[in-house]
Amino acid sequence: MLKEYDKGSKKDKRQKEAVLFIKQKIDAAKWFIDAIKQRQNTLLNTMEAIMNYQHDFFITGDETELRPMILKYIAEATNLDISTVSRVANSKFVQTEFGTYRLKFFFSESLQTESGEEVSTREVKKILSDLIEGESKKHPLSDERLTELLQEKGYNIYHKVPDTKCSGAKKWWEQNKAKWVAVRKEWEEKIQKATTEVTL
Repeated sequence: MLKEYDKGSKKDKRQKEAVLFIKQKIDAAKWFIDAIKQRQNTLLNTMEAIMNYQHDFFITGDETELRPMILKYIAEATNLDISTVSRVANSKFVQTEFGTYRLKFFFSESLQTESGEEVSTREVKKILSDLIEGESKKHPLSDERLTELLQEKGYNIYHKVPDTKCSGAKKWWEQNKAKWVAVRKEWEEKIQKATTEVTL
């Protein structure tokens, strides 16, 4: 239609309006397609950078293999703005053979071990979670004992190092202490109730 219009010598007002409308819609469609392609490239580049950085995890599925990784690392690897990487990490998921994860999952701060090695606070959280899940419900581990067990493994969660090294693990621990206390209390109440019923 547009070619015929350009070739034609007679162009009335209605034709001009129709052609203008069509051109606007075509331009809008092209812009939309370009935006989708750009967004797709952003997602692919971000995910590729994350996979390269967290290569060992994507091979094994072991959370303790996750390396400390902050938004800045991926932004530099992809030449994207940190805010762009942050939006992608907070809103997108990736499906792996080990499960589906929000991209934010792969980001964590670092914690220094006794040997001086920097490990992901995600690694410490996983070990701490395993310790709590494996404890006796009748005789739960105290906070002090959990700290000792972590220190025995070389994780100085309460060691006096700069806050930039351990703030992530400390924050997570403080946020989840109440949760574990509640779980323990619930188990204690169930045990006490069962004991009372047996006695009666």
